[in-house]
Amino acid sequence: MLYFFFGYLVRGCHGQNKSGSLTNSATYSYAIPGAMTRILDRYIFREIATTWLGVTMVLLLILLTNQFARVLGDVAKGNLPKNAAFDVIGLSAMQYLTILIPIGLFLAIMLALGRLYQDSELPAMMACRVGPSGIYRPLTWLLLPLVIAVAWMSIEGGPWALTSIDRIGAEARREADLASIEPGQFTILGPDRAVVYGQRVTPDGVMEKVFMQRQVEGGGVEVVVSEFGEMVESEDPNVRLLVLRDGRRYEGKPGTSEFRVIEFAEHGVPYRLPSLQTPTPRPRAMNFLALLRSDEPEHVAEMQWRLSVPLSTIILAILAVPLSRSQPRAGRYGRLAVGLLVFIIYLNMMSAAKAWVEQSTISPALGIWWVHASVFAFALLLLAVQNGYHRRLFR
Repeated sequence: MLYFFFGYLVRGCHGQNKSGSLTNSATYSYAIPGAMTRILDRYIFREIATTWLGVTMVLLLILLTNQFARVLGDVAKGNLPKNAAFDVIGLSAMQYLTILIPIGLFLAIMLALGRLYQDSELPAMMACRVGPSGIYRPLTWLLLPLVIAVAWMSIEGGPWALTSIDRIGAEARREADLASIEPGQFTILGPDRAVVYGQRVTPDGVMEKVFMQRQVEGGGVEVVVSEFGEMVESEDPNVRLLVLRDGRRYEGKPGTSEFRVIEFAEHGVPYRLPSLQTPTPRPRAMNFLALLRSDEPEHVAEMQWRLSVPLSTIILAILAVPLSRSQPRAGRYGRLAVGLLVFIIYLNMMSAAKAWVEQSTISPALGIWWVHASVFAFALLLLAVQNGYHRRLFR
């Protein structure tokens, strides 16, 4: 890589006499030219950006694989239409990226800088007076667009995706018909939880050898057995009819002898479709402006959590730089375990603070902000100790 190039820079930083021996750095002062600074910036940016892309894509692929299995299960059960499966997966990816982008950036910085420390490239840069600003400057090129993207996904995109997934599920339940009934299996239809069984479903949508059981008013049970059945629209758009032909209906209360048996040539069983309107949206799915106007503890906690995601992205990026510092040849993954431990503590503290706000245990003014302030102060302390800023203050 650039190891020999940086080794040459180190010799140049200290100066060199005609005999080839290094001269005293106090005699010669050196500053990296602007063109070389731009080369180093692009090099650091490329290392972090490519590592972030790889880490984020791997984590996203793992989560989407699990989500894909759940979506296929919902499609098989008839809870989700086949044409909406990829829509649900895409919307889930947006929700996952809200969390994966911060953790991916944090891990990418530690992995990329850990390799530079392992190959002695960063120590060579530091010998040429490349300080923390020389690392944070190219990092900012990647951090700013990621923070903007995370802020949008946390504040607007994530709740919209969650609402869309709920709506797709409601529409799937509303549009459930005989096509969702698997032959030879019991299927639950409608909000009345009617159980329907069909031995066979013809290509034109007619079900054969039908069994249906549902609860009726007064605690009774209605059981219908018929030769054929099909779904028919009614005048009410919120009501659908299951028309059964050539069968028998049994009505009564279980455990008693009060049963009535009726034979019919055609019998229509209405069932009400589930509503598309949710009575009260969950805080996670609420509009951000509605959260701002509300004084409810749960809404305040949700609002602070959404703002905390982009803020934690910035703090994690700042913290990752001092955490990744290691001795040359110490190993690329030497500090990764420490970084993961710090991230887990940070995330758990945020979750605990959110729960305390929801339960009114702590003041909303304090909220989750004290967690960010503590971790940010810890990051500044690490930077000060590693770069000797604390010694300058006490001179």
